[in-house]
Amino acid sequence: MILSQSLETLYSRLTSHGDCAEDINTPKGDIEKDLLRVLSYQAESAVSQEQHQEAVSCIQRCKEMLLRLPKETGYLSLICYNFGVDTYSQGKHEESTFWLSQSYDIGKMNVKYSPGSEMQAKVLRLLAKVYLDWDCQKYLEKALHAVSLANKLSGLYLKIQILIKSWLSELLDCEVPLEVCLSTVKLLVEENREALAFDFLKRVCQHFESSPELGSALLMHIELLLQRDKELLAKQKIEDAITGHYTGKQLAPQTLSSLHLLLWDRASKNFEAKNYSEALEWYNYSLSFYRAGELDQNLAKLQRNRSTCFLHLHQLEKAKEAVEKAARIDPNNIFTQFNIYKFAVLENNAEKDSRHCALCVLISHIIVGTSEVFQQYFSPQHEQQETAIKALESLCEHSQDVTQILTALRSCEHSPVRMRDFFLLSFQLSQLCAPDRGVLMGQKTCLLMAAAASLEICRNSTCLSRLTRFLSIFLAHSFLGTSSKDKTDTLLLLYEFEARAKLNDPKLESVLESVLELDHIETKLLEMIAVLAMEPPAHFPVLCKKALRIALSLHRKQPQVDLTRCSNCLHSLIQLTLPSGVSEVQPCVLEEVWGYYEEALSVIATADFPELEILWLLTRAWNTGILLYSLAQYPEAERWCGLGMSFLKHLGSLQDSYHSQMAGLYSEVLDRLDKAKKNLIIEE
Repeated sequence: MILSQSLETLYSRLTSHGDCAEDINTPKGDIEKDLLRVLSYQAESAVSQEQHQEAVSCIQRCKEMLLRLPKETGYLSLICYNFGVDTYSQGKHEESTFWLSQSYDIGKMNVKYSPGSEMQAKVLRLLAKVYLDWDCQKYLEKALHAVSLANKLSGLYLKIQILIKSWLSELLDCEVPLEVCLSTVKLLVEENREALAFDFLKRVCQHFESSPELGSALLMHIELLLQRDKELLAKQKIEDAITGHYTGKQLAPQTLSSLHLLLWDRASKNFEAKNYSEALEWYNYSLSFYRAGELDQNLAKLQRNRSTCFLHLHQLEKAKEAVEKAARIDPNNIFTQFNIYKFAVLENNAEKDSRHCALCVLISHIIVGTSEVFQQYFSPQHEQQETAIKALESLCEHSQDVTQILTALRSCEHSPVRMRDFFLLSFQLSQLCAPDRGVLMGQKTCLLMAAAASLEICRNSTCLSRLTRFLSIFLAHSFLGTSSKDKTDTLLLLYEFEARAKLNDPKLESVLESVLELDHIETKLLEMIAVLAMEPPAHFPVLCKKALRIALSLHRKQPQVDLTRCSNCLHSLIQLTLPSGVSEVQPCVLEEVWGYYEEALSVIATADFPELEILWLLTRAWNTGILLYSLAQYPEAERWCGLGMSFLKHLGSLQDSYHSQMAGLYSEVLDRLDKAKKNLIIEE
């Protein structure tokens, strides 16, 4: 009640100043909208407490405001409809007829923003039912009138439906090409007329049943079903197409090719989601369109994909069978041979291993730089170290590519200690070369990788002496220069920051300054620095907040603001400055946090902020106000509780539930604050 009175007072002041009130900061439209919402909540509360006249007064006030707030027409109409449903369920027929009539009348006030003709018809049908239940003889005429109006509304919608269906029938009667019919289906789908689209597509398929182009219609039907996650229906259509393919209704080559792509795409998505049995089913549909003895490069690839699915499902024999079929179609394909070799490794078949070791040379051409063959299939988990040695020997014997051999011999990514040692050794060897630009770049890369490995060691151990040793090495060589576009400098600075943070080094702030001097500062880099500044054992909240503030400023300057990352920055800044669970707060801290809240409000006002983050901001502001109230800091308590309330209007789906809770609590807090202030004056 206090809240609505305050809004009414503020609104009347705004109205008295007219539209030119430049000294008033709050827009009149926002106040008016908030007032309408509060009044509707009060009406809802009054209905629940069986205070009918009070609810009527609130809704009447809302109706008067609809002339200036036409977009709220649908909202207010639905509110009255809900009141009508509630009172009808309680047997209050007179009140129910009043609210349902109000719902219909409000809906007529602005057709553009009304709930729609279907909803209006629904309201009238319920109104007629209430009249009949109340007194069939007395209110028969009113009930019939309501039904008549409802029929007119729904009849208009039905007439539109009939006209569209009639036009579609005429389209088929005019013997237009199939392409035109399919374009019409697409248009109906784009206009959200899915039921009509699918019905028309079904009729199109029947109409062009004997046409050789029927496959394109079938393909579209399958595609539309899959887009709407109607997989069972889509699978039925695919199975029908497979049956037709072998009973004289073959699909055109181009249509069949498109269908294969569609099936493979569906299989691929299921495979990426690790739903291997479903992926296999889609691949099998594709396989069903190939006739016995048909040879095709895509069929070999299909069999390899099926083999991979079987392997993930631990069906080794079926996986081998699929690969063998692929080998009969495309025996020289490197991927087919690699799969054969993979099964030999899994079966620990040493003889077959030896026959295929030479293939590692070819395989490494394809997977250069990843060492996937040696890391995945010859790892200790597979207990194939002896085979790995043979494969490496074969690679070294047959390959003339030194880079390739060194790539294969790398096999150390699982051991940060060895990786660091090898990169440092590589750096030392490079110092024997002439110091041209390429060598300098290589040296910096070696230091970068060694730094990453050393930091990984320290993350997994409590010993910092190793990190200290290495830090002196790469700092000693930090003079190596590169172009401003080179990312190595940035990564080295990031590693240096992490190292100095872990060592509690007093020069840590100078590293941040070096980062800020870069030509192009990435917000992600600053966010990572903020995390490292507070990652145990490091604890540098001042530097963390500095990095976050700059990152937030850069985010705000972007043409497309990343709201999630903005909200994360603000969240961290508030949490760092005002941690949860504090028992007292300094004024300077409150002012700093207030500044972050103002920043948040300015961001929220321009775009859709994450709703849960808005809720978090609301809750923290409210809890801060309650804390200040408990500390007898009443003006600040009122200020912070009011700040929390200002976030309510920015909530989306959660607004209604939180508004009803917060409005009542805010009224209580304001009452208590008034009493506390009076008591304080009396005591003085």
